[in-house]
Amino acid sequence: MYFAALLARTEDGWEASDTELDDVETLSDLTDLAREASVDEDTVLVFIEQEDAWFGVVRVDGEDDPRIFISDATAAARSSYGEILLTDELLGREPGAEDTIAALEELVGLDGTEDGDPDTSPDNDHTNDDDDDGLDADAVPAGPLGDTRVLADLGLPEAELLMLRTDALTEIADALGAAEVLETVR
Repeated sequence: MYFAALLARTEDGWEASDTELDDVETLSDLTDLAREASVDEDTVLVFIEQEDAWFGVVRVDGEDDPRIFISDATAAARSSYGEILLTDELLGREPGAEDTIAALEELVGLDGTEDGDPDTSPDNDHTNDDDDDGLDADAVPAGPLGDTRVLADLGLPEAELLMLRTDALTEIADALGAAEVLETVR
């Protein structure tokens, strides 16, 4: 079960709206959604939470690149919404590296057979084909990942953000002075 909401800062305080992520496939889509909710290019926060397993905060300030914090990258890697936030840049990988490696393996034919020859080698491939488009949870660092200071200037210091576990989004909203506003969309 997921919960997703947008908090947009206005001159009158924070405005919250729940949001559907069904049409969001990339971080760029999520960033565009946040910018649409922005008033005068003010700060917009996107909260995503999966039943106390992990939470993520994406901060969009005008046209700046989004800033991301994920409470548990390993748990998020097992989630379709978490995969949106776990970008190559956030994981410290060269963008598109996985696609390049897969294309090279296909081009070179690393199974040891020539094109057209049957593969008579024993099947030692024990990979799970169900995870082909997902992130390998082993390749994702355990624990928090991203910009730990993403909310520091809004009232939630880095140390407090790192200590949050259950009911984290409520605690974040409380620190921002937006608890009542967030509760209206929960």
